[in-house]
Amino acid sequence: MKKAICVALALAAILGASVATAQIKKGKTRILTTKQLMGGLVQPHCKALGDGLKEAPADDDAWAALATHAALLNETSYLLMDDGRCPDATWADASKILGEGSAELYAKIEAKDAEGAQAAFKAMTQSCGTCHKAHKK
Repeated sequence: MKKAICVALALAAILGASVATAQIKKGKTRILTTKQLMGGLVQPHCKALGDGLKEAPADDDAWAALATHAALLNETSYLLMDDGRCPDATWADASKILGEGSAELYAKIEAKDAEGAQAAFKAMTQSCGTCHKAHKK
C-alpha cells in the first residue's frame, strides 16, 4: 500500500511538472510559443529601449520610437498571462512588474524625461531576471 501511494505521488509530481512546463512553452490554444514571444517581441523591443536610452533621444521621432517599444512591452505583459501561459506566482508577479514598469517607462518617455526613463527601464527589466531564473531552461 505504501509503495502504491509513493508511486501515485511521484506520478502526480511528474504530471504537475509537465503541465507547468507545457504552459510556459506555449499557450493552450494559439500557436505562438513562449520562445517566439520572447525572441520576436520582448528581446528586440527591450534591446531597442536599452540602446535608445543610453543617451537622451535627439528628436521627437526618436522619442516616439521609444514610446512604441515601451507600449509593445506593456502589451506583452498581458500576452504572458493570456491563453493559460502562466504557470505560477513567479510568472504572474514578473508579468505584473513588466506591465507596471513599462507603463511607468512609457510615461517618462512621453514626458521626454531621459533620466526618469532610464531608471524606469532598469526597474522594469528586473522582472525579466526573476522570471528567467525560475523558468528559462
